[in-house]
Amino acid sequence: MEMLSPSTQEQVIAPGLIEGSLTAIAIGLSFAWPSLGRKSFSRIETIFAKLARRKGLAVLIVGLSALLLRLAILPWCPIPLPFVPDDFSFMLASDTFANGHLTNPTPAMWVHFESIHIDMHPSYMSMYFPTQGLAMAAGKVLFGNPWFGILIMSSLMCAAVCWALQAWLPPSWAFLGGVIALLHLALFTYWTNTFHAAGSIAALGGALVLGGMPRFKRKPLFRYALAMAVGIALMFTTRPFESLLLFIPVAVSLFRWFLFAKNRPSATILWRSSAVPLLVVLGAAAWMGYYDYRVFGSPFTLPYSINRATYAMAPYFVWQAPRPEPPYRHEEMRRFYHIDEFEDYERTQSAGGFLGMTLIKAAVGLLFFSGMALLPLLFGLPRVLRDRRIRFLLVCVGVLGAGMLIEIYLIPHYLAPFTVAIYGLGLQAMRHVRHSKPGGQPVGMAFSRFVIVILLVMTVLRVCDQSLNLALPQWPASKWNTSWYGPHIFGKERSGVERALQKLPGDQLAIVRYTSDHNPLDEWVYNSADIDRSKVIWAREMDPESNQELFEYYKNRKIWLIQPDQYPDTITPYPLPGKVTEALR
Repeated sequence: MEMLSPSTQEQVIAPGLIEGSLTAIAIGLSFAWPSLGRKSFSRIETIFAKLARRKGLAVLIVGLSALLLRLAILPWCPIPLPFVPDDFSFMLASDTFANGHLTNPTPAMWVHFESIHIDMHPSYMSMYFPTQGLAMAAGKVLFGNPWFGILIMSSLMCAAVCWALQAWLPPSWAFLGGVIALLHLALFTYWTNTFHAAGSIAALGGALVLGGMPRFKRKPLFRYALAMAVGIALMFTTRPFESLLLFIPVAVSLFRWFLFAKNRPSATILWRSSAVPLLVVLGAAAWMGYYDYRVFGSPFTLPYSINRATYAMAPYFVWQAPRPEPPYRHEEMRRFYHIDEFEDYERTQSAGGFLGMTLIKAAVGLLFFSGMALLPLLFGLPRVLRDRRIRFLLVCVGVLGAGMLIEIYLIPHYLAPFTVAIYGLGLQAMRHVRHSKPGGQPVGMAFSRFVIVILLVMTVLRVCDQSLNLALPQWPASKWNTSWYGPHIFGKERSGVERALQKLPGDQLAIVRYTSDHNPLDEWVYNSADIDRSKVIWAREMDPESNQELFEYYKNRKIWLIQPDQYPDTITPYPLPGKVTEALR
């Protein structure tokens, strides 16, 4: 993996510091010169409002803009490469689906191919839920690269966020919410610029549910029920636990509406509008059960469960007891599960540690969605608590908060199904801030305008960040996945080695040797779906006897030693024992 040299790190300017500084300046300007640029802002807002009132067009513009702008900045922010275990896990799923299979047989030499977040038994496949892999497979088949599937899902997410917010807020504010999602989520976050989050898909599903529910309650039409059904299917095949947290208040709200609301429809009307959508949900559940059966051996064995039972010590929820340490065959995997994961679990077992981890999780989620520029809008939150129109969104976020309390880990894409609820509350807070007039001056209106300017400025700076020395360090991963500044082309070292091996005549076997202090997130041993037919196979170096068995199995391949922790990365012929060397000559 590409690491910044010490001299480069000293030159890096933290983008968060720039955004925070601009935000502080905006606050100062709002108090000192609240009328600054008022006429220009008013003209722009008038045009914006006219466009927003054409709701369908506004949704289309947001979605297409997310797609076209991300394509436009490809010269500066190229198509990403896989570089962390989750990326490679979803790449395996994508390759499997693109080849027309649901899973793959366990490889003969599977012990050498074991890797983080990959199942080897009862079949060889990603441990994750399948929807992200299916989207990536579609991108690979239709456009030649799995990333295009992620890009399309990201664009649909932005359009759906705008559409959903139109059911809760005035058109101009819903349009603004779609634009913020575009600038803040679609262009630069790891949701779009890596292969592993599935955040855009889960957010798309949540938007369809939260946009369809209030519309269906006002007018129970088939299309709104279908939108909710598709959203439920997307959510539960990406982030099931967090999706359940959203589904609970939605189901309660719909149930109460049908039983007690004055405008409730008859059972006949409800059945006509809901029968097919219910079949969609049931069909998705049945397909998920069949997928689980094919991949994990039982329709009731969910993704994650076998992998966690095989490798993990730390549980997912605070009340669960840890598992005994399994017999790891590779030190890098033991270090990942024992140190990287288990230490976080141990911190939650004391009152102080639980409180600290809870505050960290809250800060991670808040800063990911708000950044520094939107953070001051929280001053409008007390008034939001009294708004009946969006009280349901507040309930949703409250349920989410309760769910996150009992979950040990939090990465921002865990919150993705609630994207509309989070931005809906934030936009409502922004509306209240906009109307605040400390000292009789339009301070709030000025700041709400400056915030959008900051987002646009930061978007331009992000495109030019390398030339301006604004690039983020690559490691640790938490530095980039908790911020809206997505990664550059990480993983170039492994990709470069693989390209070099691909150019050689014949088939190649790459044996990876790590040092004792290797970062387990910087994993190189990942393979395609059909390992034996791959041009390049990646394998772990083990003891001499196991290595010899591997070499004899792949006796027609050229064998190379890869040492990622050396700089530059070395590719040398593997030093074979004499008798094996003679056999391969």
